[in-house]
Amino acid sequence: MFFHITLERNMQLHPRHFGPHLRDKLVAKLMKDVEGTCSGRHGFVVAITGVEDIGKGLIREGTGFVTFPVKYQAVVFRPFKGEILEAVVTMVNKMGFFAEAGPVQIFVSNHLIPDDMEFQSGDMPNYTTSDGSVKIQKDSEVRLKIIGTRVDATEIFCIGTIKDDFLGVINDPGFIELFI
Repeated sequence: MFFHITLERNMQLHPRHFGPHLRDKLVAKLMKDVEGTCSGRHGFVVAITGVEDIGKGLIREGTGFVTFPVKYQAVVFRPFKGEILEAVVTMVNKMGFFAEAGPVQIFVSNHLIPDDMEFQSGDMPNYTTSDGSVKIQKDSEVRLKIIGTRVDATEIFCIGTIKDDFLGVINDPGFIELFI
C-alpha cells in the first residue's frame, strides 16, 4: 500500500533562479511537479521526504535552461491485488458502486456485492439488505478487497469486492443521523 522509495528525475530550471537559493528553488519545483502525481510503475506520489542528491547541471543549448538530475525519496501509494482497503462510496448505480481510497478509484460490481443486498433507486440510490439493517449509499464507508488492478501511464484503476468475510459497510452516514 504505502512505500518509501528512492526516485530520480531530471529537473529544468530557468536561469533567473540561479543564485544563493538555487537548491531551495529546485526542491520547491520538484515538490510542485511531483507530489500528487501518479506513475503507473510506482503509484501515487504522496509526499517527498528528502532530496538525496542534486547532480551537476547541464545547460540546454539555445534556451539557457539548465537540467539537473535529482535523486529524492518519496512516500508512494500503490494498491495491489488481494489488499484490503477502507474506502468512501462516491457513486451508486444499478451496475454497482464507485468508492475512493485516497487517490485511487475502485469499482465494485453488483456481482461482487452480497446476494442479500438489492439495488434501490430513487433520490438516494443505494444497496440495501432485505431487512434494511445495512445500506450502501453515497458517503458510506466500506471495507473492500481489491481483486484486480489496471495500470496506465498516469492512473491506476481497481476492481473490488465486498462479497467476503469481514467486508462491507463500516460506517453509514444515514445511520448516524438517526441518533443526532
